[in-house]
Amino acid sequence: MTQTAIPFLFMRGGTSRGPYLNRADLPEDLESLANVLIAMVGSGHPLNIDGIGGGNAVTTKVAMLSRSDDDWADVDYFFAQVSVEDAKVDFKPTCGNILSGVGPAAIEMGLIPAQGDVTPVNIRAVNTGARVIAQVQTPDGKVAYAGDAAIDGVPGAAAPVSLQFMDTIGGATGAFLPTGQLIDHIDGVDVTCMDVAMPMVIARADSFGLTGYETAQELDDNTAFFARMEAIRIKAGEAMGIADVANSVTPKFGLLAPARDGGTVAARYFMPWKTHPTMAVTGAQCLASCVLTPGSVAEGLATRANTQPATITLEHASGTIDVLVDYALTDTGIALRSAGLVRTARLLAKGEVMIPSAVWGGL
Repeated sequence: MTQTAIPFLFMRGGTSRGPYLNRADLPEDLESLANVLIAMVGSGHPLNIDGIGGGNAVTTKVAMLSRSDDDWADVDYFFAQVSVEDAKVDFKPTCGNILSGVGPAAIEMGLIPAQGDVTPVNIRAVNTGARVIAQVQTPDGKVAYAGDAAIDGVPGAAAPVSLQFMDTIGGATGAFLPTGQLIDHIDGVDVTCMDVAMPMVIARADSFGLTGYETAQELDDNTAFFARMEAIRIKAGEAMGIADVANSVTPKFGLLAPARDGGTVAARYFMPWKTHPTMAVTGAQCLASCVLTPGSVAEGLATRANTQPATITLEHASGTIDVLVDYALTDTGIALRSAGLVRTARLLAKGEVMIPSAVWGGL
């Protein structure tokens, strides 16, 4: 045979999309795995014309699932960010939007059984060690995709998938504040370097002469801003202890500004070499934590919530996202117990995805 067939589900998870695979159907070593995913997505071409990617960083993501050997978890979720054009794979980060589809996919794959009208799925995010409980709608013992939950960035409505994130602090760097400081001064810009669900470098939009309300396209067209941001991101990432920052999507970058549409704060999130069209679920948790932390770059941008838990509404480039944060203030910032969000997911296709046998001949 000239091609290798790999079973897959093709799903939208939150505002991202990609193949969901059984880890047992893939090569174990990461170099071979990366080559398989590059071929599968079609990385190396701006349209991913020879693969199933969509020519955007939110459509070149891959979820790999397996039954967990962890006493708490039902399913292990291993994430890969495949680049659009560079034929590279980053296994460092995780993705909360793609995670929205992990519970449904695990049931569809037969990794766990449906349990009543709503099935709780305990998920271990392998990349970061985070624990997530997903509540999946399963009336009549099957995953339901139709419903009335709407999220900005996705047309229409679908069945809700409730997510509760735990153990998200320091997953990549080992610390809530990886540099040991609330504020770092880098290239004339104040930033807060924070690791909650996703390591991030966070700044105020006006530090770059921006309003914070620019569209994703306006930001993408601002090459001078991206050059300045990337230089700061690399220096900040190295200070956070992250290796090979220039070739990694971590840390991500975020900008904050005062809210203007009734939310808590306006936010823009970068992937990092392109503006996210909406908001990453992991990034939303980190940005919400920054808003709640006294002395961060978010100080003064919003009235700090005094309720427990607190709902932080981030105004992003396509609407808003709510993060329900259960936390306590400490001497060094906040102690995050959990963060809750509601997303949706939908199965788009299933079958076999083909890759050249010259890339990998199968198990």
